[in-house]
Amino acid sequence: MNDSSPGEGHVHVVGTAHVSADSVREVEETVKSERPDVVAVELDEGRYRQLKGGTPDDIEARDLLRGNTVFQFIAYWMLSYVQSRMGDKFDVKPGADMLAAVETAEEEGLDVALVDRDIQTTIQRFWRRMGTLEKMRMAGDLAFGVADARGVGAIAGIAVGVFLGPLVGLYGDVVGISDLFLTRAATGAVVGAAAAYLLYTLASFSLSGDDALLAGLGGGAAVGLIGGFGLGYGTGLVTSILGGLGTTIVGSLVVGILAGVAVGVAVGTVLNAVGLFTPAEGTDVEEFDMADLTDGDVVSAMMEEFRRFSPGGAEALIDERDAYIAHQLVALRQSGRSVVAVVGAGHKAGIEGYLENPQTLPPMESLVGVAEKDGFPWGKIVGFGITAVFVAFFVLLAMAGVGNQRLLTIFGAWFLINGIFAAGLAKLAGARWTSALVGGAVAWMTSINPLLAPGWFTGYVELRHTPVNVGDIGKLNEILSDEETPIADLVGQMFDVPLFKLIMVVAMTNIGSIIASFLFVTYVLPVIAADLGGITGVTNLMLEGAANSADLIWRTLA
Repeated sequence: MNDSSPGEGHVHVVGTAHVSADSVREVEETVKSERPDVVAVELDEGRYRQLKGGTPDDIEARDLLRGNTVFQFIAYWMLSYVQSRMGDKFDVKPGADMLAAVETAEEEGLDVALVDRDIQTTIQRFWRRMGTLEKMRMAGDLAFGVADARGVGAIAGIAVGVFLGPLVGLYGDVVGISDLFLTRAATGAVVGAAAAYLLYTLASFSLSGDDALLAGLGGGAAVGLIGGFGLGYGTGLVTSILGGLGTTIVGSLVVGILAGVAVGVAVGTVLNAVGLFTPAEGTDVEEFDMADLTDGDVVSAMMEEFRRFSPGGAEALIDERDAYIAHQLVALRQSGRSVVAVVGAGHKAGIEGYLENPQTLPPMESLVGVAEKDGFPWGKIVGFGITAVFVAFFVLLAMAGVGNQRLLTIFGAWFLINGIFAAGLAKLAGARWTSALVGGAVAWMTSINPLLAPGWFTGYVELRHTPVNVGDIGKLNEILSDEETPIADLVGQMFDVPLFKLIMVVAMTNIGSIIASFLFVTYVLPVIAADLGGITGVTNLMLEGAANSADLIWRTLA
């Protein structure tokens, strides 16, 4: 389509499928036949450099402290992975249409214009425009689209079980869960874990990676259930190592996690049985006809389906990019130049609409930068609220007459449990000791302010020693496309990729701090405050402190 006015240049928009060989040929033929002044491509500077074989930018350590960096790279990774898989199925390199446009323009001596918005800006705005329910829906849809619902249910059950465990430790006796039961559960877990590791090591000499892992897990579960939990073998050794509190913590967490997994798997089984959350028929990449995929109407229909799934995200990913690209093309046209614009078929209709009616274009200022969230800032309010509660906790206890030594003991326990869990899980994910210790040192502070995260600080120190490049996403795609390598080996290969390792280090540090905060309130504080009457006694002291504070303020004002 040619869009022009008297005295202006004109724009011919070519809609392509990013993984279509036919699109590549169409682009080459159009550029050679029309020989425009400029060939405009749907690329930004970073993706252009990547297509041309350049080295992507390293992640800057300071960028990690600005928030959402990890989520942006995860989102970019998912988008890149899906396109890469489609390219593998159709034997066409993703972005081949854009590369063909650039190379043909260079061969013909034509100018090239990069007219797309920076991908990081698009993904950031995409994430921020999505509502909480949309994000949850997207995560669930992606999970159920690529995994069995029972597996997803088991993973969700583990997450829920971690927080259910402390409740079991506190109120388990109400439903008949005795201390002996928790001790047996802890023994079964420790004995089972030791047996699983031993069996896996022995099985590795004769079985493949996945088979050895399955043998280790299955055998360990049997030994732990029968020997540790059922018969109580190893109870004395486990309790002497873990201590009374440690045994209760491990036992209640085991019970909570097993209960969560059981419920999750049961729900997943029901969902599978009734046909919910299973991949829709005809959506597999193998079933697409390339002739259909290159048709603009079909691609537009796919875009509309995404809009139905997430209208807020679609606005950033599709509508805003249409307007941004159209702004660039209108400027080129107004300069009197002839342009062939190569864009994805899903963007063609929107861009042509703006070219026909440029007065409908939104201001360029509204299409760049970080999108502001609409609505009430609940996140900030909750964050400051938690901080206020933490400060009030110590102030009210002090006003109730609790001694400084006791307050320092409580704070020290808070500092230690946060530091140990955050640093421990960071180290488990492969962090350097310096990085893990920095994350552990600030975990107490970030736990009372959800607007901060200890993982940011751990990641910051990691990036000072190990450069991480966005090109690692390509390595992750290659690893995930390997369907023959055992899962254990794949996980090991993924941890060898600096970007994945960084993401895991940051995430595990944050998870450790969250778990520690919950364990402190449910396990540690009742033990420290036992001579004060436990949680009930502490609550009464806080009320007394509030009354004393009010009385002091009243007498001061009077």
